Parts: sequence; C-alpha cells; structure tokens
Amino acid sequence: MKLIRKQEYLAFFYRLGLAYLFYFIARLLFYVFNKDLLNISNASELFNTFYYGIAFDTTAILYINAIFTLLSLLPLFVNTHKTFQKVLFYIYFTFNFIAYATNFIDMIYYKFSNFRLTFTVFEEFKNETNGNALLFSFLKDYWYILVLFLVTCYLWIYLYKKVNVKPIEITKKLSYTLGSIVILLLIATLMVGGIRGDFKHSTRPITLVDANRHVTKQEQAVLVLNTPFAIIRTINKREFKNPNFFKNEDISKYIKPIKQYTKNPETKPNIVLFIIESYGREYIGALNKRKKIKNYEGYTPFFDSLIQHSLAFDNAYANGRKSIHGMSSVLSGIPSYKVAFTSSAYSNQKIQSLISTLKDYGYDTSFFHGAANGSMGFLGYSNILGIDHYYGKTEFNDDSKSDGIWGIWDEYFFQYVADELSKKKNPFFAAIFTLSSHAPYKLPKEFEGKFPVGHKPVHKMVGYTDYAFKKFFERVKKESWYDNTIFVFTADHTNQKYYKKYRKGINRLAVPIIFFKPDNSLAKLDTMVAQQIDIYPSILDLIGYKKPFRSWGRSVFSDDMAPFAITHSGNVFYYIKNDYTLVFDGKKTIGFYNKDDVMLERSLIDKNLPEMKKMDAECKAYVQDYMYRIVQKKLSLN
Repeated sequence: MKLIRKQEYLAFFYRLGLAYLFYFIARLLFYVFNKDLLNISNASELFNTFYYGIAFDTTAILYINAIFTLLSLLPLFVNTHKTFQKVLFYIYFTFNFIAYATNFIDMIYYKFSNFRLTFTVFEEFKNETNGNALLFSFLKDYWYILVLFLVTCYLWIYLYKKVNVKPIEITKKLSYTLGSIVILLLIATLMVGGIRGDFKHSTRPITLVDANRHVTKQEQAVLVLNTPFAIIRTINKREFKNPNFFKNEDISKYIKPIKQYTKNPETKPNIVLFIIESYGREYIGALNKRKKIKNYEGYTPFFDSLIQHSLAFDNAYANGRKSIHGMSSVLSGIPSYKVAFTSSAYSNQKIQSLISTLKDYGYDTSFFHGAANGSMGFLGYSNILGIDHYYGKTEFNDDSKSDGIWGIWDEYFFQYVADELSKKKNPFFAAIFTLSSHAPYKLPKEFEGKFPVGHKPVHKMVGYTDYAFKKFFERVKKESWYDNTIFVFTADHTNQKYYKKYRKGINRLAVPIIFFKPDNSLAKLDTMVAQQIDIYPSILDLIGYKKPFRSWGRSVFSDDMAPFAITHSGNVFYYIKNDYTLVFDGKKTIGFYNKDDVMLERSLIDKNLPEMKKMDAECKAYVQDYMYRIVQKKLSLN
C-alpha cells in the first residue's frame, strides 16, 4: 500500500507546500506595498512577522483545501486516473485562487481601512448598486496589482504541473483501503491542530487578536495575519457579547453612559453637520500648526480660514475605520469596534440618537449623500434612526454631474444641499456625507490641474472638496437661516497617509472635529482629546437640550467628565485619557504609553502605574456597557 500511494502523498504535500510558498509571496508583497504603515524597523521584526504568520497561513490553507484534501486522500480507486487528477486540479485552484485574490485586494485596501478585510465587508457592501463600476475602477487604478496576481497564479499553476501522478491500477483493494483510512485519520488529526493553531486542549482556536501576541508594535500584527484567515474567522461570528468584567449595576462607578446637561439655555438653532469622506486631520494645515512636522504641506485653504473662527480640535479621533462606522458614531454615538454595529444582527433596534432627540425637540431632519440611494447602507441606517428626508443621487437627478463611478461631485451636490436647506422651515437638522475625496480621485474636467497634486492621489481631491466648501459658504451666507445655524465638521475615517506622524500609532485614526457659529462665539483651537461620539452630546449640550439621554461620548462644552477617546484598530482598543494611551486586547491591558509616545513604542506597562489600573477599569467598563446595551437592545431610554 505504501508503495502504491507514495506518489499521491508526495504530490499532495507538494501541492499544499505550494500554497505556503505563495502565501509567503503574498505576505512579502503586502509588506512592500504597505511598509510605511507597518512600523517595522529592522530585519528581525520582519522575520518575526513572517515566522509567526505561518500558523495563520496554516489555518487558512487547511480550511480552503479541505475538499481537495478529502478527495486526494479518500481510497476511491480512481485517484490516480487523469480525469480524477484534472478534477482535483480545478477544485484546488478554484478555491485557492478565490481566497488568494483577497490578499491582493488588501494590499491596496489596507491603506484605507488599516485593517484586514473581514466577512463583514460583504454585509457592508451588499447594497451597493454601483459595485461593478467600483470594481472596474479599482482594477483600472491598481492594474499592477491585477498583473501581479495573474503572474503569481500562472507561476503557481506552472509549479503544480511539475509534479504529476501517474495512473496505477489497484489490485489489493482491502489493504489499499485500510491503509488509506489510517493515513487519512492521521492527516485529519494533524489538520485539526493546524486549523486550531495548536493541540492544547486548554487553548481556543487562534483568532485575529492572537496576531498581537507575536509582535512588539501593534501595527505589525496585520502582517502576521493573512486576509483569507481574517475572513474565515469572522464568518457568522457573534462579536457582540457581554464580557462581564463587572456587575452591570456597577458600571456607573467608572463611566457615565447616561448624560443630562442643564447649564445652557434652551435654543433651537439650525444644525448642519458635514461628515467628510476620508478627510484625515493630516490634510488640514490649521490643525497641524503645533505638530512640528518637517516640510509640512496642507491642502485646505478654506478650512484653514474657517478654523480661525471655530472651535477646532487638533487631537481628535475617529471611532471606526469605514464610512458606515462614521455615520453611526457621529449621528447615534455608537462606535464600531471589531465589526460594524450597523452590519450586525443588532442594528435594527430602537436607538436614541442625535436624530431622535432633535426630533423630540421639534427639528426637521435630513440626510444627504450624492451616491446611489442605499449606497454604503446609509439609507437603511437613516431609516433605523428615523431621519425624515433622504436626499441621494436619485433626488439630485442629473448624472452629468457624476464622476461616473461613485456619485455626484461635491461642488454640485453642495449647491443642491444649499437649495434644499433654503426650502426648510426652522429649526432643521441636516447631515451631509460628502463623496469626492474618495477613490477614484477623479476631478471634473474643468478643475483638472487647478489644485495641488501633493504626494498622494487623495491630495488633489482634498483641495477640490475644500473648494466645494468655499463655494457652499459663499452661497449660504446670503440665506436668512445662516446666522442662526451651527455648522459641525468631521471625517468618517482617515485615508492615504504621507507623513510618518500619521502612519503610526493612534494618529492613524486622527480626524478633524470643528464647530462653527457665524457669530465667531466658539473660536478656539483646542488641544484636548476628542472623538466622533462626542459630537452628539456636544450638540445637545450647546442647544440646551435638558432631557437625559444615552451617550458613551461627552460634551466638549462641559467639564463634568475628563476628555477621552476610545477607538479600535488592528484587533485592539485604544483608550486615550489625560497623559496616557492604554492598549486593551478585549480581555486585558497589553500596552500603556505616555501621550507624547504617539508611535506607541515605549510601553510603561511594567511600571504598573496607578493611572493604568484606573484606565484599565474604565476601558473595561466602556466595552462592557457597549456590548451589554447593544445585545440587550438598550440603546434607547424609552
């Protein structure tokens, strides 16, 4: 039996070995395309990520090749026949190439998400009506990634065919069968350990967070992972569950999830809130004056001037990594951590939000986004929040002003927004989600060459959107409602990063947060830490909303809580407060840094400071209350 199946077993292990080789190549290419984001300073750290990445590759490869493995090892008596070997060939490459392609997508997508693709991406993009156009645009802009993928696929097929299985007729079928079953059971046992990550009964199968155990800097964990592993490990996973760090009734000892502000008088100004696509703090000159960045260049002359008359924060952070995360964080104060709340099974519940509280206060509410209606899940979430009016590409009704891929260019859509707002009765609330500072980074023809190209494709689009804001304000200044309006600006998430200061640590999540009133009464450049989920309570405090409401954020206009931010990236939480940043893996603190150590390179965890113990308890309380309220559907006080 051993002699009969020896060539088959050798071919089987050779074919699995090829998968490891090409996963190594994919990891190397991922490093080449993203090395400026991975914070790897020497060959030892790079070797470390590749070495520990083998365990995560093993899990992915064994999952993906499960059917191929079963058919290769079962005693079917026709295993060596040419037709059967051809069937194995197609099964092997169909599964492997589909999975392998996700690694190449992430070589580019990671620059925008700072996270490996997970299964939730399919939920988040399922409503996209322009999916084919977006795919075509991606392939056009990053054609070299497609070429690399096809070249590696060709090489993989070439090497696969180098080892063939010669046809053999089976005569001793009983011994053949028994021996094959023994080998199959042995390999199946090894596969169980490979898929789990080890054979220890006391440990759970490895997950995304385990990549952080093997690196010295959090950014490096993504290189230990591979994208098929990240997708497989997040299929139908229940990411929302109460960690039970404390009794729920004791949460209030550490945090204040229920807010009520009584200081400011009741007023009803109009509120216009812009969530700006991919507009990282890095691009705005006025928010980088104190950052001491050598040879710094900004691209936002209008915002630079507006900030002189606004309350602006140059130490603010996003509470998520994607557009839909930004919408839920800003409008409902619900951040997204491992997975997006908005694409979870818990999103369709009653939510107390900026929308519901303003409607209770007598406001008309609207949401504007120039892409296809339903894009990014915005329309669905707008309906959950109870927004009165949704204005999208359908309502704009002029595709000649579209970039042909994503939606209506910002300048044209902002003018449309101004038209619609001028028809509203006071008081009104409008959230405008911008569009143009996003791939495909395509300018209207009349603006080509009119904005600084900068160092990244997004830079010229940042300049264009800044110009669109300038034209919008030139228009609305003439309207009767303008003087009685509060304007708020933030970004949904960050995008392409050029300066080292923004490629590492917590600054990868750095966004602007700006409050502007035409009477200049808010003017101040503030250094205190802020976050997207602060916007909801801040607006309610500013207008004098007196009723209690649920919010994990704080009002930037109140001193009842110390400023803080809690974000999630690379499988860990970052809790920023006072002079420190705490890194929490979901169970325990794994890093503690001084606020000046923005690269998170010199951990103070061994000093066991009392501040760390206090922040550890507070971070756990936030995570627990977040999970508890989502799972138990307690996102509303009613």
